Amino acid sequence: MTASVQARRLHAALLARAETLATAESLTGGALGVALTAAPGSSATYRGGVTAYATDLKVRLLGVDPDLLEHVGAVHPEVARAMAAGVRKRLGSTYGLSATGVAGPDPQDGQPPGVVHVGLVGPDLSQVASLRLTGTRAAVRSAAVRRALELAVSHLVPPTGREAGR
Repeated sequence: MTASVQARRLHAALLARAETLATAESLTGGALGVALTAAPGSSATYRGGVTAYATDLKVRLLGVDPDLLEHVGAVHPEVARAMAAGVRKRLGSTYGLSATGVAGPDPQDGQPPGVVHVGLVGPDLSQVASLRLTGTRAAVRSAAVRRALELAVSHLVPPTGREAGR
């Protein structure tokens, strides 16, 4: 399923429940927000996003614990969770969706290119998916956006009749 289809489905589900979403991005550089705002009427469900590309901004803008970053680095499942929780709180949304990782070509924080963590935090919900993506820098970033949207859709969009029967 394409990112645009996922974004539209996510928007419709959030709209039906009068809920909102905010994003915290690192390796995707704002592309997740771009995908979400491509859906018509997305201003009703998308609160905004923080692109905290630099590690210190994860602390200052998203409230990620500096001790966590010092001990595990910026590319870690718990950092993705903290980013999602932080953007949810700071932007006043029902859910926070995050992406952190290494797009390449060089390793970061001891992690090779393609290591990505996406997080989703909301009321009674805290999920992280850890991924190993392959391809060029652009391919990793694009796949990270799709996988972050897939995580949100899997938890927030009710299954259709076809999907419910699987």
